[in-house]
Amino acid sequence: MVVVVVKEAKEESKVEKQERKVKVKVIFTYGTLKRGFSNHPLLQDLIRSGDAVFLGTYRTKLNYPLVCGPYRVPFLINLPGSGQPVLGEVYAVSAPALARLDELEGTTRGHYQRLPIQLHPYPLDADADADADEDEDDDARAHAHAHAHARLTSAEAYYAHSSYASNLWLKNGCKGLSAYTHEEARGYVKRNDRPQHLTFLDHIRSFISQSQSQSQSQ
Repeated sequence: MVVVVVKEAKEESKVEKQERKVKVKVIFTYGTLKRGFSNHPLLQDLIRSGDAVFLGTYRTKLNYPLVCGPYRVPFLINLPGSGQPVLGEVYAVSAPALARLDELEGTTRGHYQRLPIQLHPYPLDADADADADEDEDDDARAHAHAHAHARLTSAEAYYAHSSYASNLWLKNGCKGLSAYTHEEARGYVKRNDRPQHLTFLDHIRSFISQSQSQSQSQ
């Protein structure tokens, strides 16, 4: 009996073991954490340590405002029904990985809020599949595309904090993006390259204040 149990354990796929280990939360990323963008190295580190698994490309079930704020930082605004369906990537993450993502997104500092979101799978083309992380082997990608897409309908996302979100939406003329692309990210400034005497919220308030002043003067 012991031999059979051990044999059955060995037959569990590599990806199934990895997903079982890490799947504490499923996170929908829509901005700089996506592949090819400035904060994705964090997710690459988490994938290498076994604390994250890429599950595929998804689109929000409902319309949401996706806008850019100061330094071309992307913000998803929790106003379902406004904006457009938003394209992004989904990752299963462990508890330690979630803590690192929460720290990056400043959830305890009023920067972003991690809240539920409903999703639909989005077909991947050959180019998108070819761009997958080198850390994810063919077995992982095949599993993600064939199985995760079939069952995943919800996740959590980092929304702009409610203390400033509506002002960002108004600043952008109530017009949102369908995806944060490299074109939209042009001009993005990494946090270490921003003025360090100001907090992230200071940057947001200044951005909104300047925009409102310009609108009033026109």
